Amino acid sequence: MKQTRLNVITKTKKYPIIIGSNLTPNVSKIFKLNSIDFNKCLIVVDKSIPKKFISNIKESLKNKKIYLLIFNASEKNKSINSVYKILEILLNKNFSRNDVLISLGGGITGDVSGFAASLLKRGLKFINIPTTLLSQVDSSIGGKTGVNSKYGKNLIGSFYQPSLVLSDIQFLNSLSKRDIICGYGEILKHSLIDNKKLFNYLNKNLKKILNLSSPYIEKAIYESCKIKKKIVEKDEKEIALRKILNFGHTFAHAYEASLGYSHKLNHGEAVILGMKTALNFSLRENMLKKSEYNLIVNHIENSGLPSSIKKYFSIKDLNKILSFMAKDKKNNSEKINLVLLKKIGKPIFNKQYSKKRLGLFMKKFLTN
Repeated sequence: MKQTRLNVITKTKKYPIIIGSNLTPNVSKIFKLNSIDFNKCLIVVDKSIPKKFISNIKESLKNKKIYLLIFNASEKNKSINSVYKILEILLNKNFSRNDVLISLGGGITGDVSGFAASLLKRGLKFINIPTTLLSQVDSSIGGKTGVNSKYGKNLIGSFYQPSLVLSDIQFLNSLSKRDIICGYGEILKHSLIDNKKLFNYLNKNLKKILNLSSPYIEKAIYESCKIKKKIVEKDEKEIALRKILNFGHTFAHAYEASLGYSHKLNHGEAVILGMKTALNFSLRENMLKKSEYNLIVNHIENSGLPSSIKKYFSIKDLNKILSFMAKDKKNNSEKINLVLLKKIGKPIFNKQYSKKRLGLFMKKFLTN
């Protein structure tokens, strides 16, 4: 049970991220070592989680009162109705603030569960056990919780830090190649906004990382988490610096929403396409050098990552995409906020552009 540990220290909470292999049979011991005690727990479980992991956790927590809620994790179920269902169980079973809600699943499960935990009696203990690469390197860290609405993605939510994040590498073996690529998009993003040394490592070892080879996958996860931890500690509530974590996301969220959050394009794939769009815009705005642009785009295109926006959209989708971009939660005026790139490790945030200007760019981008 080899473990790596990172401690996240924010103004509202201090908590550990524990990364390792075969951790689920020992969750009770891990909880105890991290001073997390409770009598009752509700485990919200993504329905795709292999039963052996659920059994491991239940066996380890056999001295506790355990309730299970099987959750069909999808963008459409990332809704306020799903939060109500969780709250109904917690209230019906008379959970106190000293009890705990555990998320066992990917980012959607964690976001919905964390939001419910933030609401019950103004704050219930929350443990996140992320089971996808995407959630292990991104959504489980930093306390963002929330749900979607017909107006856009993640527009209803709260900042609520967990008491513990437990990332077991064993979960990754049950994922599809597409799911691994989905998570890799966020690892790549972290390298682009903060650390060229990590980008060079990814560029050199991409196939080993995507094949989950040890110790390459562990290092990629650890270094990615370290970047997000550093940014979140400096700006917990996304007032300034934390906005750089949205590199590619304004485009990505609009792409997802324009397709109705369908399985045709998952979040990680949308982020990769969104980053490519932001890179192209950075190049056209003379912020990013052609050599840096080519280095990043070649990495994306030569590695089997999604790279063609025209596979998903055409000119007829342009107004819909721009409409969702205009509703993005990061905007504070009629203009659209973007995070762009000057060079690897040097992002630029709070750049605002009119809908018309972005429309002209997107028209060229979709036709070239």
